[in-house]
Amino acid sequence: MQMFVGTGVALVTPFKKDFSVDTEALTRIVNFNIDGGVEYLVVLGTTAESATLSKADKELVIKTIKEANAGRLPLVLGVGGNNTMEVVEELQTKDFTGFSAILSVSPYYNKPTQEGIYQHFKKIAEASPLPIILYNVPGRTASNMLPATVLRLAKEFKNVIAIKEAAGDIVQAMKLIQHKPKDFLVISGDDMVTLPMVLAGGAGVISVIGEGFPKEFSEMVRLGLQRKVNEAYELHYKLADAIDMIFEQGNPAGIKEVFKARGLSENTVRLPLVNVDANLSKRLDDFTKNIS
Repeated sequence: MQMFVGTGVALVTPFKKDFSVDTEALTRIVNFNIDGGVEYLVVLGTTAESATLSKADKELVIKTIKEANAGRLPLVLGVGGNNTMEVVEELQTKDFTGFSAILSVSPYYNKPTQEGIYQHFKKIAEASPLPIILYNVPGRTASNMLPATVLRLAKEFKNVIAIKEAAGDIVQAMKLIQHKPKDFLVISGDDMVTLPMVLAGGAGVISVIGEGFPKEFSEMVRLGLQRKVNEAYELHYKLADAIDMIFEQGNPAGIKEVFKARGLSENTVRLPLVNVDANLSKRLDDFTKNIS
């Protein structure tokens, strides 16, 4: 699955000041990222504030991104949850035209055992019409999908092609890379450790900072994949402060400040999320305007 080697970006859902979906801004963001050189787009992930989108909102987001992308880049759709049978039903009934894979998060809140996580993804693998990228993000799910569970799934199901690994644990990522099947992709889900993971044998990233700074971040990943270590780290350290800042007061409130600074969208988020404070807003604005 070479199409998922490099930089994917987890697209935000821009809102107008009245909290409705801003399709014009979303179109601008899609074009900005494609022009910036990213390799693929991730639709309706956590960064899209999917938890606060209605079914109609989600369909509008999908329609807008597909039309803006116009077949230029591969699209990945977020399809996951903590009700296994509901996820299976969505996989069996949804129209996946235009998408190349799904991104499915490990069940949150329920705190399943490793066997429960395995059985959850077994059902998904059996139902999915598209290849599956697993998503491990213990900071949000309250449970860590251990390498043994990931590798079990990767070896037993050919349509489980990758994992977005966002535990923030480089040792855990290296264990996955060491023992994975040859064609299985270990993709960083943590912007700050993306370059170390790539240099250790990872396939790239599904990024938040990358959608605000697509030119610099995607080039960093490409340089890492080419083993041009010094040049890659130069870009990493150029963006490192911004990576810290965009997550300082929550995601996607931080990255939406970057888009506001770029004139691409409003910085509106839906409750229970709130905007970053004035101090962080100014720091992100200054960084964004001084980056180039």
